[in-house]
Amino acid sequence: MNEQDEQNERGRQERADAVDREMAAHLLPDPVVRALGRWWETNASAYADGTPGAHTVRYTPSRWAQITPWPKALAPTSADGDAAVSRAEVASAVADALQRDAFREALVATYVWGKGKRGTRGGSGPSTLHKILAFDGLDGALAAAVTALHEHGAPQAYAALQGQVPGLGPAFLTKFLYFTGIAVPPAHGPRPLILDRMLSRRLRWMAAAVGRESSHDLDGSIAAWIWSDSNWTPHRYQVYLSFMHAAANQLAAGDNWPSGAPPDLLECALFTTSWETSG
Repeated sequence: MNEQDEQNERGRQERADAVDREMAAHLLPDPVVRALGRWWETNASAYADGTPGAHTVRYTPSRWAQITPWPKALAPTSADGDAAVSRAEVASAVADALQRDAFREALVATYVWGKGKRGTRGGSGPSTLHKILAFDGLDGALAAAVTALHEHGAPQAYAALQGQVPGLGPAFLTKFLYFTGIAVPPAHGPRPLILDRMLSRRLRWMAAAVGRESSHDLDGSIAAWIWSDSNWTPHRYQVYLSFMHAAANQLAAGDNWPSGAPPDLLECALFTTSWETSG
């Protein structure tokens, strides 16, 4: 990289840092707050305890017949038709597995929940998971991530696992960390949350809006760079966690969100609602 390229890269990073600071200062804009308030009005009865534990995903057990070890919390792969599993059930399964150092079993529970019925047609989800489980260094990589979470924090656990297991991308890596963090709270900093393409796009929309308003990112190119669809850096994951925890406090201080609701309720809501076209 020549000197000019280095200057351009520094300039882009400075603009990205400025957009991050603006987002941290302003948090959720009014259209998003209103959309989330409508989401809560619709879903309050489903999440009466103020947590997303009841968030249930349907899956087809028979499509995962090649996967072992298979968690007892999931329906047998010999079962006909579809089954359902909630966040709370996966969290319990992961906690039980981690007590036995059954890291693969914990990963399977989070992966099946994360895929649900999406991506299983043609076997793409089960096939990818089968390849992940065949990796010789999987147990060591998962154990290192759990240790990093317990002894340091969520960004360090993310860094410890990122790129270590072929086929295990950031979206499912963070699902494993999210459920692990319920059983093994981090020593420092916020608890892990799920970050996937949909959530990154929600943050991209907000970053683009604040970038325009602050003149740090008039064309949205910085927002598109820092909130890409995948391959987030540990720093980006840390920025995400800080924003989500602060935004959850912002919502809880208002009238249209449950008081004391954890940040993963906000994550669940952002994943399942939209405001971009409704204003």
